[in-house]
Amino acid sequence: MTWFLGLGIAGIVLLVLSLVFDGVLEGAFGGVLDGLFDGLLSLPVIAGFLSMFGFSGAILLGGTGLGAGAAAGIGVFAGGASGWLAWKLSRVLMRDQTDATPRQEDLIGTAGSVVTAIPADGYGEVLIRLGGHPVKLAARSAVPVARGAEIWVEAPLSSTSVAVRPVER
Repeated sequence: MTWFLGLGIAGIVLLVLSLVFDGVLEGAFGGVLDGLFDGLLSLPVIAGFLSMFGFSGAILLGGTGLGAGAAAGIGVFAGGASGWLAWKLSRVLMRDQTDATPRQEDLIGTAGSVVTAIPADGYGEVLIRLGGHPVKLAARSAVPVARGAEIWVEAPLSSTSVAVRPVER
């Protein structure tokens, strides 16, 4: 029973190490297993197998009259199921896509409003919505624009400033 508990604890420790060091342990092997078995030999999968094998074997051995062979057989089955679930879950999570990061070119044509008045050929501040989030940027205009006026972004000037023109009504 001590061996089974030791394997279960080793699996938990390996899982914690793989979560804390996130890929550092896989890199320690120099990419030897890259692409082999399509992630089936990743540390979370191995940790899931080891911990379930050890703990289910210990439970079966301690709770029933069956011997170590039966406990090992059930442990292999339970560990295999746990490892397979960890593999499937990691594949689903790795395929999760996020929206593209907005670029400066995405600002062109965006409507907004003036927060700080913009003097002719000077700088003020505008508030625009980019990707559903309010963004406050420095703004430059060839003509004066009053506070609260609607504007269109004509071009990005830098990562924090844009050229704007007032919306004419």
